[in-house]
Amino acid sequence: MTQLTRFCLVRHGETAWNAERRLQGQTDIPLNAQGEEQASHLAQALQRRGQRFDALYSSDLMRAHHTALPVAAALGLDITLLPELRERHFGALQGVTLHAGADQQPAAWQAYASRDVEHDLAGGESLNCFAQRVRGALERLAAHHHGKTVLLVSHGGVLDVIYRLACGQPLHEQRRVPIPNAALNWLSFDGSQWQLERWADESHLAQALDEL
Repeated sequence: MTQLTRFCLVRHGETAWNAERRLQGQTDIPLNAQGEEQASHLAQALQRRGQRFDALYSSDLMRAHHTALPVAAALGLDITLLPELRERHFGALQGVTLHAGADQQPAAWQAYASRDVEHDLAGGESLNCFAQRVRGALERLAAHHHGKTVLLVSHGGVLDVIYRLACGQPLHEQRRVPIPNAALNWLSFDGSQWQLERWADESHLAQALDEL
């Protein structure tokens, strides 16, 4: 019988830059008060449901790490920080708001908006390079935790790449699904194929912003 390796993916809690509709990328922005509350509700929900995980991994950026901290405390888990789970580096667009991007950085913004998979956004990561980084990290974790259940706390762009991996959606297409802050997203791996189980479970949250 095939053993499934299951992943629960969580986007970090809300930050001030999320609320301002500002691209964060790898800028190390902390959670705001709403984000801290979301992280607390997430931890309480997983504890209340009796959800068991064999390992907990987080991006090393503080908005993800600080979302993982109350979960680790509630579930009695250690956090392993992985730089490979960081958000995409948005180059010249880091810190730019969505309404101002086209005026402030027209070339990089056009590449970002059109999902040009080879453009590095003037010093950042191309979509292809970013996706390769995320896929490599996920496949290594799946091999290391074969047959186990793993919790990953990361970023909207990372979850988008993983969704596309599970569903076969090309990188150049516009995103199909919401990626709210601190929601639960489940998928599994049977050793050869990824399978989406459930996406954007917000039942434990009063309010969560979608990924930009």
